[in-house]
Amino acid sequence: MKKGEIIEGVVTGYEFPNKGVIVVDDVKVYIKNVLPGQKIKCMIRKKRQNKAQASLIEIIEKAPIQTEEAFCKHFGNCGSCIYQTLSYDSQCAVKEKQVLDLINSVCSDYEYDGIKHNPDILGYRNKMEYTFGDEYKDGPLSLGLHKRGSFYDILDASCCKLVNDDFGRILTCVKDYCIENDIPHYHRVSHEGVLRHLLVRRARKTGELLIDIVTAETDHDFGDLTKRLLDLNLEGSIVGFLHTTNNCIADTIKDEGTEILYGRDYFYEELLGLRFRISPFSFFQTNSNGAEVLYSVARDYIGKYAEGKVVYDLYSGTGTIAQLLASASKQVIGVEIVPEAVEAAKKNALDNGLCNCEFIAGDVLKTLDSIEVLPEVIVLDPPREGVHPKALERIVSYGVENIVYISCKPTSLVNDLKIMQENGYKVERVSMVDMFSWTGHVETVCLLSRK
Repeated sequence: MKKGEIIEGVVTGYEFPNKGVIVVDDVKVYIKNVLPGQKIKCMIRKKRQNKAQASLIEIIEKAPIQTEEAFCKHFGNCGSCIYQTLSYDSQCAVKEKQVLDLINSVCSDYEYDGIKHNPDILGYRNKMEYTFGDEYKDGPLSLGLHKRGSFYDILDASCCKLVNDDFGRILTCVKDYCIENDIPHYHRVSHEGVLRHLLVRRARKTGELLIDIVTAETDHDFGDLTKRLLDLNLEGSIVGFLHTTNNCIADTIKDEGTEILYGRDYFYEELLGLRFRISPFSFFQTNSNGAEVLYSVARDYIGKYAEGKVVYDLYSGTGTIAQLLASASKQVIGVEIVPEAVEAAKKNALDNGLCNCEFIAGDVLKTLDSIEVLPEVIVLDPPREGVHPKALERIVSYGVENIVYISCKPTSLVNDLKIMQENGYKVERVSMVDMFSWTGHVETVCLLSRK
């Protein structure tokens, strides 16, 4: 088997998040964007010993589990959904097996509580970050999502079914306005142009909408766009329209100054009886109804252990978990690296009448040693890359009896579980929550106890 060789085979293995495996002459060949059971044709890109990576050329035969027709015209080209040709139960089963295979590779003798289904399998996302660009090189202005495998091409996302219809109406309004006014998009190579991103956030419970247009430095007056947006016939209500300047070369949203063009720079969402004030760039679970399921599982796992105890909520975001545990806990201390999110968490706690919550802005690794009150219970909800090894070393050194770990990336989770088990912890319970239907993502919750 050599680089450039074209091979055929049936996908017999499947690993998180969407890597299929075919075996040819005892060599495991990994291919992205396929499904278990498909017969495919692929080209070898890289080979090392008994493993190889290949790129998909053609799906020769569908998998037996493919029983549905894709409901989006961009399916296959968009980098978001990968399971539209599966029934909802089938995609949950695929995710479940992937995660359990990973966890079982490092853990044993734990109680598995199953995978909880998404309360809303369509229209569930409460946040989208759209990008301005060309649908193809030198093509007309587009606003939407990156084409799969492309850094440049942008697909119009006004038809996306993972969000409320309000998102598509807002996207179309903004794109049409920018085309009519001949405003150029920001080019990632030449670093010239204006339009960069459009951030739309919509509360599931309150229906409040916050919109932020992100551009390079410009003196363009967006007053007419403000009027057009406010005149839209929407299910929800726009409570704020912002203009953020971002001159950073990297293709990321960086706040270098935000102007309020209309209303306010935050919106409110409600979860499990609590009210949360959310600013444009602060972290908040992107599926509100799914988050209620996720946090209910976490609260069930940790609730009785947190009664009358000091709880650390690490990577706390806007303080959602901390506040859900506050009523039963003696004190909850949240640590979050984004200062804006910490300020929102403090205001949220006050609004919810919680006086035993403290929120600290800083990196978890650098902040822990400055906290005088020691934890008795710890909740971890880290970013996708997991917990920094040195931070994890410090966390397990507290020797608390119970830790709940919430993970959005199981490969990072199992790496951290290995370290925690080596330091005297045992995985007691595991549950999954499908918050991102049709995509390859799933949340996992683990309860660990000290042996």
